Amino acid sequence: MKRIILTLLIAIPFLTIGAQEKKTFELPAWLNNVKFSGYGMVQYQGSDKKDADENSFNLRLIRLALDGRIQQDWYWKMQIQLNGNTSSLNASPRVVDLFAEWQKYKFFMVKAGQFKRPFTFENPMHPITQGFMSYSQPVSKLSGFSDRTGEHACNGRDIGIQIQGDFLANSAGRNLLHYQVGIFNGEGINHKDKDNKKDIIGGMWVMPIKGLRIGAFGWTGTRYMTTTQTVEGTVKTKNESVRKNRYAISAEYAQDDWTFRSEYIHSQGFAANKDKGDKADGFYALCIAPIIKNKMHAKARYDVYRDQKTWESSKTYYEVGADYLLTKNLQVNLEYARVNERSTHTSYNMVDVELDFRF
Repeated sequence: MKRIILTLLIAIPFLTIGAQEKKTFELPAWLNNVKFSGYGMVQYQGSDKKDADENSFNLRLIRLALDGRIQQDWYWKMQIQLNGNTSSLNASPRVVDLFAEWQKYKFFMVKAGQFKRPFTFENPMHPITQGFMSYSQPVSKLSGFSDRTGEHACNGRDIGIQIQGDFLANSAGRNLLHYQVGIFNGEGINHKDKDNKKDIIGGMWVMPIKGLRIGAFGWTGTRYMTTTQTVEGTVKTKNESVRKNRYAISAEYAQDDWTFRSEYIHSQGFAANKDKGDKADGFYALCIAPIIKNKMHAKARYDVYRDQKTWESSKTYYEVGADYLLTKNLQVNLEYARVNERSTHTSYNMVDVELDFRF
């Protein structure tokens, strides 16, 4: 049905011309492989934070995607996102993915365009599949969601070129090693490079047993931005390329509807406000356990981020929740979090309820 709708949408202008001029046409063969898909995340969230309490319904995400193949070896994808305000490309609607990938050899594939940065296990995950009301704080702050550098919201993506692959197959044909490395602008989505200096991001992981992967990632580069710093009581502003060096250590076991995942991320490089220092880090650990296999799950996550790599600057989420799949493409999520902000000596409660669907 989706293919029929897509074909009709493409064909309407041509059908009109054909009716007027009595001409026939033939759609390009590659359109037979085009798939139309998408998903939506409808959210209610409330918190009792002192002097900042809130509760609101929200359209967390709406995404529409086209993908397919041009010949056998080339895969392509385009995805747009709608949410928030529509004042600029930094907000909504905006293009989040636009890339093509040469996939002739599984041990050496080449991707070019705009796509997820190859940093951490969680960053490339689907927002529904990752399992919680948001990506973890370390991933959000140090992978390009609401990044510590002040980079516009990029959903963990950038523009560049990347190679990746799987190899070293065992006797069962399962590959034991994966690698990925790319060169990127360092400015996030829909932006050209401002300082002509590129980010290099890469990672590698081993898969010794089915369902288990253990990996490490690295990231070095710059970002051109306006920084502020207080010197002898005076706030000074400067436009400059700020260095950023990051690494992550990751582990995940996902098998038989159980998921355990944990990652530590470290960053060296100043934020837009240099008074915060040049170091930050974070750690999370989670478990998603089946109550009814492939139908209902209980979940828990410990999530801490230290904006200045000190416990005095830490923010910690203690989260528990559950999800229930009404159908394979429709699920309900409920989550409770106790939040502790040491920098403001504040603790408060949060509740999140979501209805997520795919098509």
